[in-house]
Amino acid sequence: MTKRVIVIASGETERRAIPHLVAHLQDRGIVIDGVRIPPPRRPRLDIETVEKLVKAAWYDNPHARPDKFVILIDVDRADPQVATAPLRERIPRQLRDIAAPMKIAWAQQHLESWYFADSENLRKYLGRALGSVDASRPDLIDNPKRHLKNLLGSRVYTARVSEDIARALDAGTVAGRSPSFRGFLDAAIDGDGRTCPA
Repeated sequence: MTKRVIVIASGETERRAIPHLVAHLQDRGIVIDGVRIPPPRRPRLDIETVEKLVKAAWYDNPHARPDKFVILIDVDRADPQVATAPLRERIPRQLRDIAAPMKIAWAQQHLESWYFADSENLRKYLGRALGSVDASRPDLIDNPKRHLKNLLGSRVYTARVSEDIARALDAGTVAGRSPSFRGFLDAAIDGDGRTCPA
């Protein structure tokens, strides 16, 4: 039986990239049925925005409701437990009428850190060496988005470029090197993840 998962994320980069990074989950009966992001006029992924996005996805089609929500937060340099605490505390209360489980996952630093985990394919995409980054520990790369922009040289880093990079990567390699990506997959699959307490 197919499990439909909606991801709530912070922006267009995630909306375009995530479906490619998790396409292999279809083999396990898990379909990412959309990545919902805040509207341009309210770009922050705060509690109110998460609440609106979850409700919109839940009530959008009462005949095909999602089986689960995964809320993906970029924690930048913050402690993930601290950065996600407000969501873990308030989301269960705010969305108690939504019958689907909600899990919180994070990208340590930014989503771009996941790209460096598959250094071989990222190098092929860029057509150049990756510099001094440690691809075996991508979650520890300081400001991976800036580093990626620098590696692109004269090319501008856009959501479309992010999508192209995600398409070129091997998700198994990324999961093997990035604990935060593995946590995101666990949340989507139904591993222990970071479940919002009831």
